[in-house]
Amino acid sequence: MQAKETLFADLMQGRAQQFQVPLYQRTYSWTEKHLKQLWNDILEQALLLESGDRSASTHFLGSVVLAPSPQNDATFPRWLVVDGQQRLTTLSLALAAIRDHVADTAPVEAQRIDEQYLINKWKSGADRLRLLPTQADRAQFAAHVRGPLTGQGPGSGIATAYAFFRRKLVEADDPAAPQDVFRIEQAITSRLALVAVTAERGDNVHRIFESLNNTGLKLSQADLLRNYLFMRLRTRGEHVYETYWLPLQDSLGNDELEQLMWLQLVLDGDDRVRRQDLYAAQQRRFEDAGAGEEEIERYIRELHRRSAHFRRLLHPGEEPDPAVRAALSRLEAWQAAVTHPALMLLLDRRERGELDASETARALSYVESFLVRRMICRVPTNNLNRIFQAVPAQLPLDVPVTEGLHRLLSSENRFWPDDAELREKIRTAPFYQYGRWQQRKLVLQRLEESYEHPEPVDFASAQLTIEHVMPQSPGDAWLSALGEEATGGEAPEELHARFQHTLGNLTLTGVNAELSNHPFDRKQDLLRGSHLEMNRRIAATERWGVREILARADELADRAIALWPAPLRGVGRAERSRDWQLAHQVLAALPHGTWTSYGDLAAFLGSGAQAVGNHLANTPGVVNAYRVLTSDGRVSDGFRWTAPQEPGSDDVRSRLAGDGVRFTATGAADPAQRLTADDLAALLAGTDDDRTDGEDPAWDGTAAQPPGEETRAQRFFRQLAADDSPGTVEAVRALFTHWEELGGWIGHGAGHVTTSAYLMLGEAGGPGRGIWPMTLYPGAGRGGTAEVVFQYMAVREPFTDRALRAGLLTRLNALEGVDIPEGKLELRPNIRLSLVAQEGNRKLLAETLTWFRDRWVARGAS
Repeated sequence: MQAKETLFADLMQGRAQQFQVPLYQRTYSWTEKHLKQLWNDILEQALLLESGDRSASTHFLGSVVLAPSPQNDATFPRWLVVDGQQRLTTLSLALAAIRDHVADTAPVEAQRIDEQYLINKWKSGADRLRLLPTQADRAQFAAHVRGPLTGQGPGSGIATAYAFFRRKLVEADDPAAPQDVFRIEQAITSRLALVAVTAERGDNVHRIFESLNNTGLKLSQADLLRNYLFMRLRTRGEHVYETYWLPLQDSLGNDELEQLMWLQLVLDGDDRVRRQDLYAAQQRRFEDAGAGEEEIERYIRELHRRSAHFRRLLHPGEEPDPAVRAALSRLEAWQAAVTHPALMLLLDRRERGELDASETARALSYVESFLVRRMICRVPTNNLNRIFQAVPAQLPLDVPVTEGLHRLLSSENRFWPDDAELREKIRTAPFYQYGRWQQRKLVLQRLEESYEHPEPVDFASAQLTIEHVMPQSPGDAWLSALGEEATGGEAPEELHARFQHTLGNLTLTGVNAELSNHPFDRKQDLLRGSHLEMNRRIAATERWGVREILARADELADRAIALWPAPLRGVGRAERSRDWQLAHQVLAALPHGTWTSYGDLAAFLGSGAQAVGNHLANTPGVVNAYRVLTSDGRVSDGFRWTAPQEPGSDDVRSRLAGDGVRFTATGAADPAQRLTADDLAALLAGTDDDRTDGEDPAWDGTAAQPPGEETRAQRFFRQLAADDSPGTVEAVRALFTHWEELGGWIGHGAGHVTTSAYLMLGEAGGPGRGIWPMTLYPGAGRGGTAEVVFQYMAVREPFTDRALRAGLLTRLNALEGVDIPEGKLELRPNIRLSLVAQEGNRKLLAETLTWFRDRWVARGAS
């Protein structure tokens, strides 16, 4: 047996050879969780290549155990992959995606990637593949290696992984975080280290596999570094431990201590170190410097000093200065841990006397503005870690600290939106669909505070939620009023979709839901009695439509510009390219069996349908551009291919059918498979359930209520009864009883305007600690719905397995009146609650929920 460190390039390229996955191996099973971690590791290594730092260590990906295949011969080596097939398959699919991503613009490079890593050029049949997966995955894998593939089936893990990398490569073209695709290729092939264990004939390869995977409880990076430090303190260890380390350990948890140790490295200028590499990086620094006990003690003493700064980031109430405390509190509420390197630097420089409290507060306002303006303008967050980790090393030395930070954050490619862009996005962007709900609420809270009302609201105790003035589910009166404003052939529904989620149409309220979808004149009295100044101003208008929404947007933009400082002038920007990049990302993420319309995509972007059409018609290489149709599901008369296609591919309908899009008898795409603007937003959103603003973070439906106040459960059923038949209400009650008999519990959201109920399994205290198959919502005038949360199941065991989610879909589609397209397995499709009132449906749904519970209970058995 031989074991040596190698790289993917060294393993795969060279003479013709083949790596065969034995038939007894499990099928490809990496989920999006594994793919995301690998992608992050790849980007880390690509950044190191971009920086030119060739001395940095490669990333250890894991082991590959190989044994000679029975089919081996001298002219064509064949190896059995005893362990490591998931890694090799995933990296091969990533390279296939890169090949297809550059095929139009760099065909020679695409051919090079194919021949170096994916195929044996002079072989045919199965021998042509350098990696031959197990039988069940072979056809799908081979199809992707032959690719680019359209019309692949949706259920394969191979197809899912390939689609993931295609989507991420589109994101990597983001001007806010540019990544050269060939640096990504180089990172995969030459920066991911593997240990290749090669067995000889007769070696017990399964014993080797067992040994490699037999790992115990791992020490944290903080544990390893602590042990190393005190091992080096041979004479001063006891004094240092009692004087500095014990207080430090008492003030911070182990995870917080590890984060502080990492921040110390960043503050010392190591802006590329990853937290998981903390121990090795710090050990290397000590050994390169020949550090003795004095240097080790100095390091621990500095950790102790900086721990006071770090505690103020975690607990802003410990900050003595009111202005600094308020700024730190807002950043902590924003959940802005990504900014900690910059904040630690500011508190350190203040302690050293380089800036006073007012300058510190001003510098913190730049950090807050950078985050808030980017969120309002929908700048992707994927490079924030890199930006703030680089602050200590890149801060200009020729100006005061506060001015230097302002200059640094304003510099090119950091994309801090200026006043003009901020104003434009407040008018047009669907604010309600971006960022976390806490962040959206904080923006509105700060805007309300800017009115400086003599009786300000106590936001800490007020139970406020975000309210759409023009409701999300408009009745006939709202649509009729919008029809009077529609121009250029735009339907009232399209006008509503374009403006409903913009900031000008949103406010904060603590009122109940009875009037939430009623005409504006019935809302005015409610808003007029509000303690919030912004609501009184809305109530003072005579009507509420697009003109009023835009006028309020302009007013809020003036306040936002005053609240959140602008970047320095004179820095080039690429605002529109960012908008179109968002379009490219969401189109690349379209699931199999779905389509969208020009109007839906425009509403998602905060743009116009005509502008979307012009962009798609004139921009080559946009993935899935042909899956954008008119609102009635037909190919636009103005659609044309922007690059030469394969023979026959000019037939858009055949391409759509190959992608799983169904057609009605009239030739239109199936409307059930259409993704709305809200669906598109969900595709790019995270998996934190933040649909209902104002949701109690504890998700606890059993919390005690003040005397005389209805419970959350009572509120849910009151709202449901106001909108649905008694039969539907009783069916929902029976459903809840059945769920509790299965061992589940019912969690209720805290929202007053939009309440909810969650069918929970697992520990009480939040969906993140358990799992839930669906969320129920009263209809607010349109009939109640059960939202099937496939999107959130996808990151919770055992439903990370797509086949299990597909099984749930099949069972739900057995209900009469339910037809959820398979393409919505990535989303949160709705079922009308009135269907549950049918006896047959009620029985089938109870059986489906029992099946779901059984799969969850059995999750640890395998």
